[in-house]
Amino acid sequence: MSITGKQLIAGEWKAGNADSFRAVNPATGESLEPEFIGADEQQVAEAVAAASACAAEFANTAPSVRAEFLNRCADEIMALGDELLERVTAETGYPRARAEGERGRTCGQLKLFAEWIVSGEYLDARIDTALPDRQPLPRPDLRSFNQALGPVAVFGASNFPLAFSVAGGDTASAFAAGCPVVVKGHNSHPGTSELVARAVGRAVEKSGLPGGVFSLILGAGSRVGAELVKAPGIKAVGFTGSFTGGTALFKLANERLEPIPVFAEMGSVNPVVLLPQALENSAETIAEGFITSLNMGTGQFCVNPGLVLSVEGEGLDRFTAAAGEALSKVGAGVMLNKNTLSGYRSGLAHLRDQAGVEQLAQGQATEESAGEDGGFTCQAGLFTVSGAEFLANPALQEEVFGPVSLVVKCRDREELLAVVGSLKGQLTGTLQCADGELDSYGDLLQQLRQRVGRIVVNGFPTGVEVCHAMMHGGPFPAATDSRFTSVGTMAIARFVRPICFQNYPENLLPDALKNSNPLGLSRLVNGRKTSDGIG
Repeated sequence: MSITGKQLIAGEWKAGNADSFRAVNPATGESLEPEFIGADEQQVAEAVAAASACAAEFANTAPSVRAEFLNRCADEIMALGDELLERVTAETGYPRARAEGERGRTCGQLKLFAEWIVSGEYLDARIDTALPDRQPLPRPDLRSFNQALGPVAVFGASNFPLAFSVAGGDTASAFAAGCPVVVKGHNSHPGTSELVARAVGRAVEKSGLPGGVFSLILGAGSRVGAELVKAPGIKAVGFTGSFTGGTALFKLANERLEPIPVFAEMGSVNPVVLLPQALENSAETIAEGFITSLNMGTGQFCVNPGLVLSVEGEGLDRFTAAAGEALSKVGAGVMLNKNTLSGYRSGLAHLRDQAGVEQLAQGQATEESAGEDGGFTCQAGLFTVSGAEFLANPALQEEVFGPVSLVVKCRDREELLAVVGSLKGQLTGTLQCADGELDSYGDLLQQLRQRVGRIVVNGFPTGVEVCHAMMHGGPFPAATDSRFTSVGTMAIARFVRPICFQNYPENLLPDALKNSNPLGLSRLVNGRKTSDGIG
């Protein structure tokens, strides 16, 4: 299958009418074939109009129909075979094993959503039957469930060309909810986007669904994305990326005549707290795990451990010595694109310029050039600062996207608590502790719980399991809405809303709310969970 440089609009592959661009191999700096031409405003509007036209039909499909569609999406992605894996590695610099792992995760989450929606749990069906004889006033018949919001705009992420992109978690959860999707493919991996879009397009066709259920549009810069968010037919936005990008989309969405929710996951510094007994027992082992986590994917994960917090002392000295030695052996890593490398270098320079910051170690040397003559490679970095300096300088909480971390040496437990209390919202917070050590740190735990979406004990934040209990989100600025996750089956909650039917004709009710319970759901009927029908 050859990559054409076209985009999929409501079941038809079309050449763009706007700006042109090419993907670049970040490991070599070479431009890749073919040339891609972005969508113009009319093509964006066409994709959104097609999604709007079929939104009600798709929302009303049975969960079993959408489950079959999701499973087909996964099967068609797998059927792309080596061509997909080779294009992923060419457009990201990731090794093949990483591409295979991400493909497995992408298909796995599609199948997980397929299994989940058949259970009907996400519908949260509730029925309070009429009480005509109730005094002093009768109660009407009231029934509610979650229905699809409507067309969703999904933005592909640079660092996850499969799992957070065209058929990633946002798309999978929107499809599961019954929402058509218009994807804005990421400019760093347009070839990968086209291949995956072909797989999803085939799944749409084989499932007998309208073409408007899925579209892929492309375009250099931010123009296409802005037009998509402003399009009146779009009812929600899913985004994974930078704080700048996420807040820009949030602003656009709230300036519309009809504001819409933007579910943006924008990264964080993911503090790792090292408690004294853990350091005394295992400083070197913890340091080894930390450096492995820090450099995974050249540090280009939103849950990269960019901040280490601890009380100064012999244990922390052992940790920093071991971490510094391990970091100095880390080879140069490939970053995803020229802009990411530029941002990393400027972030490092800014960090070095802050008062009290000292560099503890750096990775092995790399070429300073980036662009057409060479790959986008970087050195890892480890820095340190005192707790007092950290508290006095909010700039030290800014994320540097890449393999860099700052160790904050606190004077005592009270200063450690103050540092944790000063943190902005984070995706994760990690605690390294000895057996029973957390029992005497209830105050620290409460501080951390108020600031993170996920607490990790005796592990590291990299590695986000796709499952029912996962929470991948957090208080602002980690995400725009701390109530929702972008990973796991709870992610479907972003793209549904409750609707209540009062004294509604039985024959017109959705199947989930009919007396006979044809879907066999577990429903809350008059305050009691049951799968029985209503006589």
